[in-house]
Amino acid sequence: MSYLRLISKNYPLLITRTCNQILKRNNGFIVLVPEIGEENYSPIGQHELPEFNNFTIEKCISAVGNQGLAIEKSLKILEDEITSKADITDIFKEVLDPIEEITTGLENTWGLAKTLYLGNSSLMPTKSYLTIHDRACRVRAQKFNSLPVYYSIKRAAKSEAQPYDDQQKRLIQKFLLEGRLNGIEVDGAQKFQLNDHIIKLSENRAKFHNNVEASRRAFQQNCNDPNIIKELPVSLLEMLSVDRNQPATKGPWKLSLQPYIIKSFLEFCPDHNVRWNVWQADVRKCSRQADRQYDNSVFLEEIRFSRRQQAKILGYESYMDMSMETKMAGSVHNVKDVLTRLRESAKPAQDAEIASLQTFAEKIGYHRKLEIQDISYYRRKQLIDLYDFNEDVIQEYFPLNKVFKNMLKLSENLFNIKVIERPAVNKWHEDVKFFEVFDLQDGKEPLGGFYVDLYARDEEKTIAAVNTGWMVKMRSKSELTNTRPLLAIIFNFKQIAEKSVLLNSTDVHNLFSKFGLTLQNIICNSRYNELSGSSNVEWDAVDVVGNVMRNLLNDTEILKSITAHYSNEDPLPEKYITAFLQNQKHLAGFNLCRQLYFSDLDVELNTKKDFWWDIVKELYPKYHSVELDKKDSHPCSFTPIFSGEWGGAYYSNVWSELIAADVYSAFWEARKSQNPDDFAEVGKRFRSTFLTCGGTLQTNEVFRRFRGRDPSPKALLHNLGLSSPELKK
Repeated sequence: MSYLRLISKNYPLLITRTCNQILKRNNGFIVLVPEIGEENYSPIGQHELPEFNNFTIEKCISAVGNQGLAIEKSLKILEDEITSKADITDIFKEVLDPIEEITTGLENTWGLAKTLYLGNSSLMPTKSYLTIHDRACRVRAQKFNSLPVYYSIKRAAKSEAQPYDDQQKRLIQKFLLEGRLNGIEVDGAQKFQLNDHIIKLSENRAKFHNNVEASRRAFQQNCNDPNIIKELPVSLLEMLSVDRNQPATKGPWKLSLQPYIIKSFLEFCPDHNVRWNVWQADVRKCSRQADRQYDNSVFLEEIRFSRRQQAKILGYESYMDMSMETKMAGSVHNVKDVLTRLRESAKPAQDAEIASLQTFAEKIGYHRKLEIQDISYYRRKQLIDLYDFNEDVIQEYFPLNKVFKNMLKLSENLFNIKVIERPAVNKWHEDVKFFEVFDLQDGKEPLGGFYVDLYARDEEKTIAAVNTGWMVKMRSKSELTNTRPLLAIIFNFKQIAEKSVLLNSTDVHNLFSKFGLTLQNIICNSRYNELSGSSNVEWDAVDVVGNVMRNLLNDTEILKSITAHYSNEDPLPEKYITAFLQNQKHLAGFNLCRQLYFSDLDVELNTKKDFWWDIVKELYPKYHSVELDKKDSHPCSFTPIFSGEWGGAYYSNVWSELIAADVYSAFWEARKSQNPDDFAEVGKRFRSTFLTCGGTLQTNEVFRRFRGRDPSPKALLHNLGLSSPELKK
């Protein structure tokens, strides 16, 4: 189970990016973590690095317990002081600064626990991490749910006695928004109603999630026909293998409905009937069209109802409108407008793509009308036919060590930094490396540091089904507590036989993305922990920096600079450069429309009261060139928005890609000028805005400082090959 899954399962009410809950402060009891071990043990301080050889689970749990108690005690004292004062003359010195000082220790210990949970589960097993996570979330929530703290900040925000700078205003706004969205201003009967809806929402989300998991486990189909498995890659056969002690190519194999398996199986299964059977089982699960014991239709509508009531009590027209409080988009109208504008280009492109794919399928012997479950299989075949795309061959030019080394070099040149490895530090495994980042203009002290743990260790690392990796904050920057940022990048890359660890195209993009987020958290010039790096960045913009780093791989010069064949250092051939780049654009209209459809579905489900099936019937044809199956019930297992974090926020993926594409277009324009200084200047400007500002400014303002205007969808469409605009216009 991944870290994000753990959060979603245990804390389903995540309105903002902070782990907050509505707490009853007068319920008469507090759940405590066992107090074990050294009372003053602190596993991670301000600048020093953790001593992993002195680390124990008991000490970490003890530290969280002691730090939690200290925070609760200090917060109670602070509340009493606020209440006893006639007036707060300096909200920062008297309230906000003390809160940051008393909470830093717990944040650091929690960050260490997250890192070890993902990097070495023998040091931090799941059960122990859940204990720490639960305690830390509860303690963290209290500072945002304190009535004396909230109303003192609210009075200060209205006062004109003290002028606040941008960071101070941003921190004030964060505390007020967190409190308001958690219902701190609601009282009387409405308070009880709100709590009741939140409890029911949590219960129904858990039931929804459990039904999906049970339905996935219930479906099992033998997959031993040689005609079915003949095109399946070894990596997929490993996932399907019944006996993991046998070679993956020996079998037997059994299919399940886990998303990562379904996606890969439909891409490689050559049999139409088998593809249809697996697809229909997947989209009909948890509905009345399948096994009714796992029917989620009622829970889906109950979740929507509770969200509507929650939003209404908090003063919003809909749950989607409430969600906009923490988004860069700002309003439901803006989201719908962008989805529509993108669809106007993507849908005609999709129509042409599906027609072309139909012709190709017929050419290689498939004489039926393409259905949705056929698309990925023939897309893969067409990509090979058009561009000779062979992932196994291409990844031989992306050895992990070389890609990582050249990624650091690229970042140093673009952002005027120096990344230096420190080998003689204590680590949780011998494979782990530690680096410090220095500013070349003032390189006396490091800006911060990061651990890198890239290799799979099945016996001790948390394994995610899809190896997208993690960027974990172990410690955030805070000038107030003189704290430098400390982070960890964790992946599970596997070695292939006698070869070096080789990265496929998705791996390379994910590595660049996580490193971009790491730099944002290290370079950020924030005075406050709560605004540092990606903290307090709007949900729909939090992945912008990572996506910009991904987009840099669209630059052929950069792509060439990071690659070489693992065995002989040969450069990446031109035909494979083309294949690498076209892989991102092939069937771009279809892929984008799928993203837009699910984004709009989330918007409509959290805006309207219509029955979910009626909403699906209306939306589906707008975004698809293939027909909707009458028994397709995919919303009944749409876990990201009904049991995960992304209800009212699913469009965020498209939005962050749009913003990142527009940011990258500045690099693209600079490259066209053929003046190296222009490209370097864009990198400098990117550092001074997106990497430096982090959560200290609204992303709209950060973008304007970088681009000199508001964002446009043109660059995203250009990146995907759906239009060819002159981007400067």
